[in-house]
Amino acid sequence: MHVCTVPGRTLAVLGCLTLAACASSTTEDPGSAGTLRSQLPRAIRDAGVLRIASDLNYPPVDFKQPDGTPAGLDVDLARALAARLGLRAEFTDMPFEQVLPAVRERRVDLAMSAVLDTRQRQQGLDDQGRTADSGVDFVDYFVTGTSILVRQGNPAGIGSLDDLCGQTVALQRGTVQDEIAQRQTAACAKTGKPLTIRRMDSDQQALAEVAAGRAVADLNDYPVAEYNTRDGQGRGRFQVTGGQFQTSPYGITLAKDSGALRDVLAKVLDQLIRNGEYDRILARWNVPAGGVSSAVVNGGR
Repeated sequence: MHVCTVPGRTLAVLGCLTLAACASSTTEDPGSAGTLRSQLPRAIRDAGVLRIASDLNYPPVDFKQPDGTPAGLDVDLARALAARLGLRAEFTDMPFEQVLPAVRERRVDLAMSAVLDTRQRQQGLDDQGRTADSGVDFVDYFVTGTSILVRQGNPAGIGSLDDLCGQTVALQRGTVQDEIAQRQTAACAKTGKPLTIRRMDSDQQALAEVAAGRAVADLNDYPVAEYNTRDGQGRGRFQVTGGQFQTSPYGITLAKDSGALRDVLAKVLDQLIRNGEYDRILARWNVPAGGVSSAVVNGGR
């Protein structure tokens, strides 16, 4: 008869099996990578790929390296999330204004493209508060605000949104900054000094408008504004003026019927925050001030 030994005595094999199979049987951690992967939609598990929409023209958040490889804060974080689930992150580059429609129409699994989580986007509302589409869900992972970027020396003396009245501002179309500028046009109209908005396909084009003097300022997210004042980027050409305003979170963007994927990503993001990988990614891109302490679903206002 086979036996197993427990300190102080010898038990028959049946007794050993009764004793929790000699401690060999365990319950899988509900937060383990295997358990979380099992909660993913089967199509994603079978494909082994997380399809991600991103406008790769917004350094340091999303951009392409000289060889065309995706890089940036969103890219590194997306890869970390995917790797934790045993998946490969696959990026599709597209204009920002096409990112949300691609998510809603399920042409991708999600978007990570410096998309600000707002109640308007959650509910699919237009600028008049009317329902325009089905809306999207967000898993918030970074907090930022809008900044004003001007030419070095600030020749037009811009320090606030009101200072833009009577001037021309450049920005990327379809962004929250576009919405902010549209609201500012009404305020400027009351002063008799209209605000002109030049809407561009990318923030790089908007910066070129400022550099050429065709616009006095570019409105963009704070990490992007700061990035464009660094050595090797726009140092000596651009500066940030005024403070941040309308602070909002960036959110992993998902279709409303992607609840299972949304919830898994929120859990994995929390794990990356706890194990320190999240902080290391933010430090790599010099944006630690925007870090969050936990994943939040639809926390934007």
